[in-house]
Amino acid sequence: MKHQLETERLFLREIKNSDLEAMFALDSNTEVHKYLGNKPVKTLIEAQKNIDFIRQQYKERGIGRFAVIEKKSGNFIGWSGLKLNIDEKEALNGFQNFIDIGYRFIPKYWNKGYGLESAITCLEFGFNTMNYTTIYGAADVKNIGSNKILKKIGLQFINEFPYKFKEETVNVNWYELKKENYGK
Repeated sequence: MKHQLETERLFLREIKNSDLEAMFALDSNTEVHKYLGNKPVKTLIEAQKNIDFIRQQYKERGIGRFAVIEKKSGNFIGWSGLKLNIDEKEALNGFQNFIDIGYRFIPKYWNKGYGLESAITCLEFGFNTMNYTTIYGAADVKNIGSNKILKKIGLQFINEFPYKFKEETVNVNWYELKKENYGK
């Protein structure tokens, strides 16, 4: 994937192997994983597997999450972007072969508007550059911040569905936005 995006305060670029320490800081954080099944990574090897999975998506699917870099500091602060979910393992709410929008940030960068800023740019990229017809989003019903972002960028609530993590089932809100309704 050779796309790079830019916002007023952020650069969005491919996730690289050199992002390993920062990805570990992100994905080993229990606060970050509070609404993601409470399964943070415990080793650099697990973090590298996450990077490898995203980089493989770039090659095979032409899309994947972007590393989000704060312009003023140059720091990796998390990831944001689009993902093509293609098989039963990646199915959500009965859907397979769909594009979803997502974001994940290191907690010290929360509440600065970076999630919204990056999501707006990724949504525009998805509809205007990649020419997707529908983009979906999902967020644990208890994750107030993530649900707010999905609504603010224009995704429409469709339904609530149960999602089973390894040991627990949580309720998740499902959203969608069709290209013809984008920007309205």
